[in-house]
Amino acid sequence: MSRPPNYEFQEWWNKERERNRDLLIPQSDLSTNRHSVVQIQSPSSSDSTRDSDRSRSRSARQLSWLLLLKFQQFASSLSSFSSRFLSILRIANRRITSPESLTDASISKSESRFYRVIKGFLIIIVVLLCIELVAYFKGWHFSPPSIEYAEAEVVGFLGFVYANWLYIRANYLAPPLQSLTNACIVLFLIQSVDRVILVLGCAWIKFRRIKPVAAMQYPDSSVDGNDLHYPMVLVQIPMCNEREVYQQSIAAVCVQDWPKDRMLVQILDDSDDMEVQNLIKADVQKWQQRGVRILYRHRLIRTGYKAGNLKSAMSCDYVKDYEFVAIFDSDFQPAPDFLKKTIPHFKGNEDLALVQARWAFVNKDENLLTRLQNINLSFHFEVEQQVNGVFLNFFGFNGTAGVWRIKALEECGGWLERTTVEDMDIAVRAHLHGWKFIFLNDVKCMCELPESYEAYKKQQHRWHSGPMQLFRLCFFDVIHAKVSLGKKVNMIFLFFLLRKLILPFYSFTLFCIILPLTMFLPEAQLPAWVVCYIPGVMSILNILPAPQSVPFIVPYLLFENTMSVTKFNAMISGLFKFGSSYEWIVTKKTGRSSEADLISYSEKESGALLESTNFHKSSSDSGLAELNKLEMTKKCGKRKRNRLYRKELALAIILLSASVRSLLSAQGIHFYFLLFQGITFLVVGLDLIGEQVDYRVLEQGNAEAANNVSKWTGTVYLCSLIGAILSDSYWVGLDALITVVVAFLGKTTWLCLWLWRAEHQLSVATIGADQFDETNPKELT
Repeated sequence: MSRPPNYEFQEWWNKERERNRDLLIPQSDLSTNRHSVVQIQSPSSSDSTRDSDRSRSRSARQLSWLLLLKFQQFASSLSSFSSRFLSILRIANRRITSPESLTDASISKSESRFYRVIKGFLIIIVVLLCIELVAYFKGWHFSPPSIEYAEAEVVGFLGFVYANWLYIRANYLAPPLQSLTNACIVLFLIQSVDRVILVLGCAWIKFRRIKPVAAMQYPDSSVDGNDLHYPMVLVQIPMCNEREVYQQSIAAVCVQDWPKDRMLVQILDDSDDMEVQNLIKADVQKWQQRGVRILYRHRLIRTGYKAGNLKSAMSCDYVKDYEFVAIFDSDFQPAPDFLKKTIPHFKGNEDLALVQARWAFVNKDENLLTRLQNINLSFHFEVEQQVNGVFLNFFGFNGTAGVWRIKALEECGGWLERTTVEDMDIAVRAHLHGWKFIFLNDVKCMCELPESYEAYKKQQHRWHSGPMQLFRLCFFDVIHAKVSLGKKVNMIFLFFLLRKLILPFYSFTLFCIILPLTMFLPEAQLPAWVVCYIPGVMSILNILPAPQSVPFIVPYLLFENTMSVTKFNAMISGLFKFGSSYEWIVTKKTGRSSEADLISYSEKESGALLESTNFHKSSSDSGLAELNKLEMTKKCGKRKRNRLYRKELALAIILLSASVRSLLSAQGIHFYFLLFQGITFLVVGLDLIGEQVDYRVLEQGNAEAANNVSKWTGTVYLCSLIGAILSDSYWVGLDALITVVVAFLGKTTWLCLWLWRAEHQLSVATIGADQFDETNPKELT
């Protein structure tokens, strides 16, 4: 006997249709799937009562068509994601198989020691994975201490070998691994406590509104002529073969709101390219004609890199007439009132040696790599530098965007060429001589972040190898310095050991070595709170100074673990005096962000000078002509190729192999972390993060790709990971199955979005140099 039909759902549906008489499917959703707009009109209440059967039938058909339409939209989106993912796979395949692809070791003739160690570790992990897979499919799930039972159950030579492997693993390999794990956990907790204390100190500064206050202030109005109330300031801009950015820094310094007769600008050019030298000379002559006191200096013998360049400039006879020196790298653009905001802090503070300004970044939203760098550096300036400056009056000089008292530089020995971190060296020696530092968090100097992973990696290698060189050289100087015991302890244990040595050591050792090993040696345990929870809390603390970057919190955590390879290698190189620790490689810059400011500076300054002098308009036109020439030189430059980074690729295989072993033993948290971390290493190893230099990417398309895709990357990834964490059981029941499916889909979506962004940069937003004609208005449109 059939049951009577249930019309409760139909009655609810009719009420909803009465509430919303017209259901209009959005045109934007249908335009992608090439459907027409359909308007569904509900009948009046009298018609519905009079002909309810026909209305119910029509409503059911409309609901069916709507569901089918939504399903088709979902299928279309899935197909689009699949095609993009396959396209990225093809790009990665071409990058791997192409003979033109470079590797990180192609520069050196022999393999690095560090890479050989990683390669040996990879072989061990692959062998262990093969053993575990064979044991799993044969059903050998026994483990010590039931070794006697295991030997009785095994059959054949392989079973005997596996049983003895379990015995060796439990009694000889796991104990030392557990000891190393415990030691790294202790270091991890100490570093986490230090990070929490820094954040609390920053919160206290914000709550009490503590900030350095100058004893005087200069008027905001423009300065004209000579004013003896303004001290003599020397401005130095060291540079080397940086044709992309030299104009922006020179222009920004030359328009400083400071008396012309009280300021001298030194352009310290170490370029070995004659064309770049001529361009810089021409720019200097242009500003000299406009009344700026600016000099061009070029060394024939480039010894000591940046430190040697600054040391040579300070040896000039006229330096004794100046009281302060401001230093800017070639990509920095100080605001016109920079000197007015920094110099007053020296008034009445005779023991003040340095006033450091904060960096701000013109290209922080350029791509995912620059967004992650912005998180790191925002925490460095907002928290580390500010807290150390307020409570200790000491921090590491950042090498640029700072003003030094020349007397302090001379007293502590001047610039030395013994390390690649001359800025930290001079800061340490000045602090040991009793000088104090001030950090101004509200004074920002615009600069540029590295947009390619290659440039960022080289920069980080120099930044982390230099401090270890300096630690070796100045350790006994710190011990014998005539400063308080507290300053010595802070210098050795906090400044050097904890923040420069322990941080990269435990980060690489714990998450890239110990964690994979514990999957194959399960007798050694690494708690889930060490793998997931505390790193998550630390990432939240790191991202507080840049709240707009919250969607990138999980990619930031994984990328920092990926960068621990470079930092650990650099730390070892500097500590043991390997050759790579003495290499100085200028960070590549683009200069794309400041050309508009440069033109406005040129027009403003040339206009003011034309009113007061009889200079011809050709002087400003020559500057624009040089700028256009620079642009053409950049556009016609030689194409570069993305690199393949073998250490990152090897570690990707290690972590993914460990994730397979974790999957067999049903360790949920460890499995997800290893999987996502392995994928991150793979993406970085294939150089799919940051600037893609295989093709010429239009700026507009690049920015559009970053804005449309990067916002969703971290959010989807974070949701998938939270879904995994909230489940205690991964393999039992319907809830666990749903958790795994949702997390897998979230991971797949995250990967597709991340890789699609790289593809968008490589293909969608690219125009070939031979296909783009700037003189054609149609193509410009």
